[in-house]
This record gives sequence, structure tokens and C-alpha cells, in this order.
Amino acid sequence: LLDFLDQHPFSFTSLIQRSLEFAVSYVFTEAGEGIVFERFIVQCMNLIKMIVKNYAYKPSKNIEDSSRETLEAHKIKTLFFTYPTLTEICRRLVTHYFLLTKEELTMWEEDPEGFTVEETGGDSWKYSLRPCTEVLFIDIFHEYNQTLIPVLLEMVHSLQGPSNVEDTSAILIKDAVYNAVGLAAYELFDSVDFDQWFKNQLLSELQVSHDRYKPIRRRVIWLIGQWISVKFKSDLRPVLYEAIRNLLQDQDLVVSINDFEFRTDQFLLYLESMFTLLFQLLQEVTQCDTKMHVLHVLSCVIERVNTQIQPYVGCLVQYLPLLWKQSEEHNMLRCAILTTLIHLVQGLGTDSKNLYPFLLPVIQLSTDVSQPPHVYLLEDGLELWLVTLENSPCLTPELLRIFQNMSALLELSSENLKNCFKIINAYIFLESSEFLQAYAAELCQSFCELLKDITTEGQVQVLKVVENVLKVNPMLGPQMFQPLLPSIFRGIIDGERYPVVMSTYLGIMGRVLLQNARFFSLLVSQMACALGQELDQILGNMIEMWVDRMDSITQPERRKLSALALLSLLPSLNSVIQDKFCGIINIAVEGLHDVMTEDPETGTYKDCMLMCHFEEPNTTEEEEPPTEQDKRKKMLALKDPVHTVSLQQFIYEKLKAQQELLGEQGFQALMETVDTEIVAQLQEFLQGF
Repeated sequence: LLDFLDQHPFSFTSLIQRSLEFAVSYVFTEAGEGIVFERFIVQCMNLIKMIVKNYAYKPSKNIEDSSRETLEAHKIKTLFFTYPTLTEICRRLVTHYFLLTKEELTMWEEDPEGFTVEETGGDSWKYSLRPCTEVLFIDIFHEYNQTLIPVLLEMVHSLQGPSNVEDTSAILIKDAVYNAVGLAAYELFDSVDFDQWFKNQLLSELQVSHDRYKPIRRRVIWLIGQWISVKFKSDLRPVLYEAIRNLLQDQDLVVSINDFEFRTDQFLLYLESMFTLLFQLLQEVTQCDTKMHVLHVLSCVIERVNTQIQPYVGCLVQYLPLLWKQSEEHNMLRCAILTTLIHLVQGLGTDSKNLYPFLLPVIQLSTDVSQPPHVYLLEDGLELWLVTLENSPCLTPELLRIFQNMSALLELSSENLKNCFKIINAYIFLESSEFLQAYAAELCQSFCELLKDITTEGQVQVLKVVENVLKVNPMLGPQMFQPLLPSIFRGIIDGERYPVVMSTYLGIMGRVLLQNARFFSLLVSQMACALGQELDQILGNMIEMWVDRMDSITQPERRKLSALALLSLLPSLNSVIQDKFCGIINIAVEGLHDVMTEDPETGTYKDCMLMCHFEEPNTTEEEEPPTEQDKRKKMLALKDPVHTVSLQQFIYEKLKAQQELLGEQGFQALMETVDTEIVAQLQEFLQGF
């Protein structure tokens, strides 16, 4: 019947009334008492839920747009779900099906961990009674909230004040009602003043320490977890943290505590005690799922407070290797450990180097595709590898050795490829010489294979690695990746059709031309020979395409680089370069427009891309402090011609040199090939030279 409803909702229309009468009478009236059993109840609830939620039975906002079949089905539903029926379903769900059973209470007493895992994990909502009743409640409450909000609020108002600890029945009813209020938090947003309720009642209920009040303490903290992202004033949070800290000392309760959103500045006062209690709990719990949950909360805390966690993590750092060893058969727990390590490394910064004896073998195992666990651990393992490199103060032999895993990862060509390229770039920024000496040949071979069959985005990622190699090592870089350069050169003269690829091609060739002119000359000769063309013809074609496709380049850094690179061909007596002089000057003036800013006080222009010294950026509390890699990139920028050479000065010097080479008359003839408007703009930028 459920499959029929799912696959053919309109054919089911004639059965809606009878199906609802059947299911509701057995599950929500005395008719079912003594004869229904759990699997039958679950199937009936699923039937009701699927009819309530079915999109085929929901009219459009504009009724005229709805089909006749939809309107017919909606009418049947409306006639069935009257106020008395909805009220009875709601009351029965809360006061009957939401109640903790004797079996559940016994299990909680004897095995609190097992109880929590069963309750929060359990089977799918389709097959297990408690999650099934909660999902049905959420769906019916959402669909008929105008009718049901007053019903639920009346139930809440009837439970004001603390319950008698001797009255187990009253405690269980309150637990069930609070459960309903948590599940319906978004629907109740405008109807409940949660802040007042927290201050006037819920907080005091958290402070009732009697053992029989444990279900309420547990439910209240869960309830706050449901509401905190919906409606909860930030100035109440310190009071809440105090309450959580007290609850953390109750082992039967703590496994139910959620990972709350928090404001770092408010939380710091409680950081040491909270972290210590959570760590103690992590050691004491035995079930894999519970350890994962506690690790998740610890990870959230570490992530939020970042470097301020450093004084408190010693105990965790010592414990994680033992937990990793114990979890050999539990890959999901190992994933949780990896996530914790990611946040730990970010929080420890350069001090994470002290973790390497444990950290690096973990990365090695997680990213080794020949090891079966990689199926579960690879994604988090790559993330950990990356943050380890980003925060590393130097390249150690062990860190270098892990890169042996990379060639097999590149062959996978999976969704993890992006992180692989980030890792390669991180090695380049960390210690390019040692890294490239060890792996450049292998990497170049992998890239050649990858480029045969890869998406445009993947192609750009490969090219960006080559570009970064040329940035950090302009003399050796072109030789190390020489096998890739002819296809890049060919792509430029053939007019590569994808702008993002063309932009990267020109970025790479700009680096070679500007910073390694000798190698560029050899490359042009090689291409002329390979294509059977004259050297000057190849050079002319390249400059022409470069000028023509400048609009492909959107990044200001690359635009300035192109201007510098093309200007570096001057001064020259070469007829081809003189023939393209007009285009080169056009690009140079475009570059000036990109980078020059006018000083309003003096009226003079300056190159806004120039950097003269390294400054530690001031970070706000909400911003993460710069990683070691951020600092390395900044130091690299201080050596980059794009950030050290004034484009204005460079143009002036190149034009002056060309003038001296040709003489005044020859130079004027060359300048006359440039558009007069461009010349006027150039002269304005060069005022004062």
C-alpha cells in the first residue's frame, strides 16, 4: 500500500479516506488497544505521514494552477483532518508515544551510552517506532501548525514549575512535552518567549539534582540545543555555559549534550574546565559512537577558539595516539580523530611540529591508496596533510617522504584532486628547491598524463602549480617542467578558446619571458623548429595573439605581469618586435590603468601593487590568524616583479632605452604607429619622469 501511494499518488486518491480512517483508528484511538504491535504501528504512521506530506495532494498558492486531481485529494484530507482529529493525534503522539518506556528507563540506568546511541542513532525513521513518531509529529505540526500550536502551548502551560520528583508519571509527561517543543522549535518561533522560559523555569529545572529528575535535566539541555539557533539571546549564554559545566560532571547525562553554537569571547572563561571535563568523558566512554560524538564537540570547541586552545590540549595530544591504535577496526571513529587533528593543527600552528611522530604516520596511512582504510580516511587525511603543510615551520625529511603517496592519488582523478593540487602548492611554498629536486620529474610526468584527459578546471589547477613553481624558482622552474611548455606555447599561438585556460597560459609564459629570457629564446627556437616556421614568424604570432587575447586575463597581477613581460622585449632592433610595438604599448597603458592610483594631495600617480616590507596583519577576534603558508606567500610576493617593479618606471626606462637605440627620428616614427589617444594617456601617466 505504501509503495502504491509513493509511485501512483493520484490513483491512490480513492483510498485516502479509508487509509486514514484505518490507520488513525488503530494507532490513535482505543480500537487498537491490545491488538497492535510495533511494526504495524510504524507502517500505519508512515501511511499517515506520506498522505500528509504528499506534494501531489498540495494545491498551488494560486488555486487556478492546481490540477483537478490535486484539489480532490486535498479536499479529502481537509475533511478528514478536523480540529478534534488533529488535537487527538497531537495529544496521543506526545502523551503516549513520546513517553519513555520502562525498558528504555532501565536501559538508560544500566547502560547510558547504549541508550543514547540507540536513541540518537537507531534504525531509520521508517522502521523504528520512536524516530517514526517524532517525524510524524514534525510533519503534521508543520502542515497544521495554526491548529496545533495552541494545543501544544496549552500542554506546556499545564506544566509550569518543577515537577514532584516522586511523581514518575508527571516527570515522563513533562519530558514528552518538552520533546515536542524542541521538535517544533521553528514552528513555535513567534509563539514562545524562549528567553523568559529559560530564565523563569528551564534554568531552575537544570539545577534540580535529584536522581529521579535526570530525564528532565537531560531533556531541558537537549531542548535548549534545539532552540539556541532559533531564538536565544547571547547575553544568556554565560549562564547556560555554567549549567552545561555542571551537567558535564553527570556521566549519565553528558552523552545527550549537543554541540552548542557559542560566542568565543563569552566562552573563554569556561574553556579550561569544559575542555578538561570533555576530555575526561572521552577517556571514560567506551562505545565508538559516543567517542565520535564527544570528539565532534571537542573539535567544534578547538575550531572556534583556535590558537587560544594551546594551553589546554596537552592531555588530548597524548591520548589521541592511543585512541587511534584502539580504533583500528573502527574507520568512522578514525575519521573523527582526523577531524580533531585538523582543528588541533590549526590551533597549535607551528607547534604542531611536535605532533609529527604521530601525525605523519597517520597522514601516510590515510592517503595511501594501497591500504584498504583509505576508502574511509582519504578525504579527511588529505585535509589533515594540507593543514599540516600550511602550519609547518619547515620541511622535514619525513614530511617530504609522505609525498610518495601523491602520484597514485593523481592517477585516481577523483573529487579529491583539488586538495591534491593544494598540497602540491603547499610543498612548493614550503621548500621549493628540496621538494622539486626530489619530485619534479615524477610530478611533470603525472601532469603530462593528467592533461590528456581532464576537465578545464583540472587543467587550470595543473597550470597554476606550474605557475607557482615559476614564481618561487624562475631559473630552474622552466627546465624542470620543460615537457609541459611547448603545449602551453602552442595553446597561445593557436588562440586557446577557454579564457581561464588562456589567462593561465599567458601567466606562465609571462613568467618565463620576464624572469628567464634565455630560456624563452630557446623555447621559441624549439617551437620554430617543431612547427617548421621562421623564428621571427613564431615570435610575431605569439605577441599578436597575446595582445589580442589580453581580455582573457581578469586578475590584476597577471595583467601587470603581461605588460612587464611584453615590455621586456624592448629595446630591440628586431623588425617583428618593432612591428608589434603599437600592441605592446597598448597593453602597457592598459596595465597602467589597472594598477595606477592617483594621490589626491599631490596629483601624482603611484603603482598600487608595489609592496616594500612584510607586515603582520591585524586580525580581529572573528578572523583566523595567518598560517605559516600565508606568511610564506607574503614573503614570496616581496620578491615578485609584479610587486617590486614599478610599471610606470619600467615603461619609462624601456622607452628611453628604445629611443637611445633608434635615435630621436627613428623613435618618433615608431611612436607614430601608436594611437594618439593612447600616447596622450601614456604621457599623463609618465608626468614627472
